[in-house]
Amino acid sequence: MKVSQQMLSVQTGRRCEMIDITARVEELVNESGIRDGQVTVYTPHTTAAVTINENADPDVPHDLLLTLEALIPQNRPGYRHGEGNSDAHVKSSLLGCDQRILLQNGRLSLGTWQGLFFCEFDGPRTRKALVQILGNE
Repeated sequence: MKVSQQMLSVQTGRRCEMIDITARVEELVNESGIRDGQVTVYTPHTTAAVTINENADPDVPHDLLLTLEALIPQNRPGYRHGEGNSDAHVKSSLLGCDQRILLQNGRLSLGTWQGLFFCEFDGPRTRKALVQILGNE
């Protein structure tokens, strides 16, 4: 069993956005030489998330962010956290800070329309995503 762990730096440009990191994670898988196993992508930030969704149509991430903002607005009355980013913490908790993807024959086992997204909810910032690849060559 082989383990490879790398860090991706993700530069975000807006307060809320979804950045497709699929190709970058695939590149790390290729560099690792691991062919079969699993890949975990994790972000150590409390106002960011990692999710899997459609990456073929850019309207899908737009619609997801639009819906999240409607459900969890930035300036919701009653928030107590003094930094003004309570909504970002809630969105991060709902989507989650990690995703695990199976790895088969050196490829991520994603569906035809699926991609891996880094979700920013309190940007713009420079963020981290840790990628651990575990498996056999």
